[in-house]
Amino acid sequence: MPKPSGAPQEFPTVVPADPQSDSPAAQSASSATDSPAVLPTSSAPGNRSIARNNSPSEAPSGGRFSRILALSGWGFVPLGLFARLPLAMLNVGVLTLVTAVSHSYAIGGFAAGAAGIGSAMGAPLLGFAADRIGQKPVLITAAVANTVLLGAVIVLSYLIAGSAEGFTPTATVLLLVSAWLAGASSPQVGPLARVRWMALVRKVPESRRDGALDTALSYESTADELTFVLGPALVGIVAALIAPWLPLVIAAILTLTLVSAFAVHRTVLAVSAQRGGKIAPGLQEARDRWLWLKVSIPVLGMVCMGTFFGSTLTSLSAFTGTVGAEAGGSELAGLLYAVMGLSSAAAALSVAFWPRAFVQRWRWVVLATLMTALVGLLLLPSDLPGMMLALFLLGLPVGPTMVTIFSIGGMVAPRRWLGTVMTALASGIVAGTAIGSSISGSLAQSQSYHQAFLVPVGAAVALLLLGLLTALSLRVKNRDAV
Repeated sequence: MPKPSGAPQEFPTVVPADPQSDSPAAQSASSATDSPAVLPTSSAPGNRSIARNNSPSEAPSGGRFSRILALSGWGFVPLGLFARLPLAMLNVGVLTLVTAVSHSYAIGGFAAGAAGIGSAMGAPLLGFAADRIGQKPVLITAAVANTVLLGAVIVLSYLIAGSAEGFTPTATVLLLVSAWLAGASSPQVGPLARVRWMALVRKVPESRRDGALDTALSYESTADELTFVLGPALVGIVAALIAPWLPLVIAAILTLTLVSAFAVHRTVLAVSAQRGGKIAPGLQEARDRWLWLKVSIPVLGMVCMGTFFGSTLTSLSAFTGTVGAEAGGSELAGLLYAVMGLSSAAAALSVAFWPRAFVQRWRWVVLATLMTALVGLLLLPSDLPGMMLALFLLGLPVGPTMVTIFSIGGMVAPRRWLGTVMTALASGIVAGTAIGSSISGSLAQSQSYHQAFLVPVGAAVALLLLGLLTALSLRVKNRDAV
């Protein structure tokens, strides 16, 4: 675009990330050679490249979301949204297929659990690999492998079901291993998309970011919420109307096409790989002896979030099975849970407009306090409308809490291990979901749904304690920006 009057030079929107830029000293030293980036100021159709030139003298125009969309390119958002849908379909898809062909809820549940555990274990490894060799080769490899393994789960399920022996212990273990491998190879689009947003925003001068990272991460949390509501719903509709194997076929096709397209999207150029371990730790990173403690707190926070999610859904199953038996029983749990998901997603978008003076470490404390106060509402309703209202109110602090924890995780993570930390945060949710589901399920079975709802209460309290620990650990020099 033409230079404005009086502008001596132009500056690229995004320049290749400096692998040594963990250090403030390195950032200062590189400022003479690397031109700073600014948010694009035009939403015209020509804003297709992340390398578009803009002058720092231009004032950003348009809303917050239009500016980050111009920063990444308009195609990045729908691509990243739908590319994460297969992961949201995985557990329910495996559960639906295996249960249908084996006629066993136990085997179906074990297979879905194996896929979930595989995802939780594989995600940090994929993030680590992305940090070392780059996102593009890791995502493409994972997309191809996951497509093949999803096909293996489908074929193996029907082969075992059609055999004379059926689901013998050996055959069942073989199926569980294939489900675990399918989960472990699942491309981690959401966490790696966050890494790209952080890299893009980091290239914008601090004075001109205007909450750009909050805006991007609030969108990402909303996208997660939407896909994890839409994914299971799509599985249920397709399996009920057509065939139980089709949801996993759709997931495989989406993985091969959309994840591959996400892998080669030009935003990947904003992220540097630490090839061969040659990137030295930054000065501040080397001096901070408590760095990995600060990183582990957000990961534990996501475990608590997952425990909250898993225990709430399982407790709702027990609640609807008791209170709403005539209206549909435990099958209504997913619909009730979606009420919390929708309010959570809407509230997550609002984080983009919160004042920057409300810093991240205190956001965690305030939001976790609200969650702790509102989660007690789950113990009160004795009918479905009352529970819907309680869940709607409870969802309001949930989405912003996830945005905040992801933000803090990205801020305290060593820049050269950002992909590893982001995927570890996502794995924390998966692992926590399994923990919460198992504990609350046991309480619901042995006692009642009232006792099962104590598990999300405990998760919210633990989240508050971790928030207080984060606020204390980040009270060091120059950390108020976090």
